[in-house]
Amino acid sequence: METLLDKCKKLGLKLTEQRKIIVKVLSDSSDHPDVESVHKRAVKIDKKIGIATVYRTIKLFEDNNLLEKHEFKGYSSRYETVRENHHHLIDIKSGKVKEFRNTLVDAMQKQVAKEMGYKLIDYRLELYAVPVLKIKQKKKQKTKKFFLKIEKI
Repeated sequence: METLLDKCKKLGLKLTEQRKIIVKVLSDSSDHPDVESVHKRAVKIDKKIGIATVYRTIKLFEDNNLLEKHEFKGYSSRYETVRENHHHLIDIKSGKVKEFRNTLVDAMQKQVAKEMGYKLIDYRLELYAVPVLKIKQKKKQKTKKFFLKIEKI
């Protein structure tokens, strides 16, 4: 799998030391950070990295299709490296974003587009949820296994 750093080099983007640090922060992130979070993490590596540098670098990466921007309801823009298609479940209490894949949901979206006379080229599913009691969750999970397989990422 090609890394974010490899993709930057392939596109011929100038990779200053500060940009390399931002690439590292983004590559190591699994939590869909916003610009401020990327900046806080980058400053731990190099105190001289300014927030403006982070904004410009993220915009550059986004413009070159290296990052996906997510605007989850009620939250600042968050970013992740471009990867194969997946869905998001957003915990509205904590703001945590959980990724998952589901072949049944994918097939259903393609089928809907087909029935409406379209070929699906891209899709995004965002679920907004609150945690339920552990006992209820375990009971529901057992039932879900019979209907669909959810692959956590």
